[in-house]
Amino acid sequence: MIALKRDCKATLIPVGTDITIPSGTQVVVTQALGGSFTVNVAGNLARIAGDDADALGLEHTLIKKDISEVDGPVDIEQVWEQLRTCYDPEIPINIVELGLIYECTATELENGGNRVNIKMTLTAPGCGMGPIIVDDAHSKVMSVKNVTEVNCELVFEPLWNQSMMSEAARLQTGLM
Repeated sequence: MIALKRDCKATLIPVGTDITIPSGTQVVVTQALGGSFTVNVAGNLARIAGDDADALGLEHTLIKKDISEVDGPVDIEQVWEQLRTCYDPEIPINIVELGLIYECTATELENGGNRVNIKMTLTAPGCGMGPIIVDDAHSKVMSVKNVTEVNCELVFEPLWNQSMMSEAARLQTGLM
């Protein structure tokens, strides 16, 4: 158990409601993947952003990029690598292995720079954590060299199902 060192913003899972967990509250970190933390607080799960790692007494490596440097095309594999660092806060499997990324392309812009277009879905259409997962993907892809814009479009056709998961993800969740 960890006692929070300061008041800390969090998001209740799975509803997506913003809360503040008071300083001194005892939490248990259940997942620390992709730079954010899932904690159990009083029997509820909550997501704490990486920027608030200090409240847990932990460190967070911030993604920094000099956005003034745009000198060529986007390495799409680097985009996929960043997407592999995004996790559903309830499932310890990244969104690529979960099969939530339907499309990922890069386009050069007329006035310079590059836009990455992503079509992604959620494991359930009503998931309250959807905006958080989309924001996480957006910010991490923005850290890739030569990316100046990211368009993350949330789609629900086709509806996600477990067959879209990679074999490794199905093995990890016991679905094989």
